[in-house]
Amino acid sequence: MKTLAIMQPYFFPYLGYFSLIKACHEFILLEDVQFIKHGWIERNRILKPDGLDWQYVMVPLKKYHQKTLIKDILINNSIDWRGKIFSQLEHYRKKTKNYFVIIDLIRECLNIETESITLLNKHILETICSYLGIVTPITIFSEENLFDVSWKGDEWALNICKSRNVDHYVNPIGGIDFFDIDKYEKNGIKIDFIVNNLIEYSQGKTAYVPGLSIIDVLMFNSIEKVNFLIDSYIIH
Repeated sequence: MKTLAIMQPYFFPYLGYFSLIKACHEFILLEDVQFIKHGWIERNRILKPDGLDWQYVMVPLKKYHQKTLIKDILINNSIDWRGKIFSQLEHYRKKTKNYFVIIDLIRECLNIETESITLLNKHILETICSYLGIVTPITIFSEENLFDVSWKGDEWALNICKSRNVDHYVNPIGGIDFFDIDKYEKNGIKIDFIVNNLIEYSQGKTAYVPGLSIIDVLMFNSIEKVNFLIDSYIIH
């Protein structure tokens, strides 16, 4: 059974995003759709220095029109956003022994000269996957020349599966109401939904703050523990 997953290109995403990557044979970044402001494309959450709440780490963007596609969203590199992110991560130095290893990893993640938020996020995902030993290839939707303007709703994933001879599609549980499961089954495609077990991990001496970026998970956990957390899901 060949398994496929499709997601928009998130910036240092949450654990469940990596569960989806690891659960499939190919992962496609869907960036030929409208960019939604205040989503996860250009920002994510890490601990505040006091460890009691979260703050955003983010990439500044050039001005764009409301209907701009994700693939056309550009980074404002006139701002030292990398420097700001490393400054925001400095407080982890006192909280975890992983700090220097993960800072080097993040430096590698951000070591790409591009204005494209899609290419930046793809590079981040591939770099972190390599560190964790996840070998799933990640491709960009618009580069595959798969789009048909007649596709509607969940037909995107359905037709991509058919074009690639995929017989198994996986998606986060949050999208379960979006898909016509019978339509997929009639086309010989099994569709499943991943539900992550939200296992707490130690964030130092403070109370646990859930739902943070993979950056926070990496800071406080070994490669083995991160993979354990990624693998802690059930199929619905």
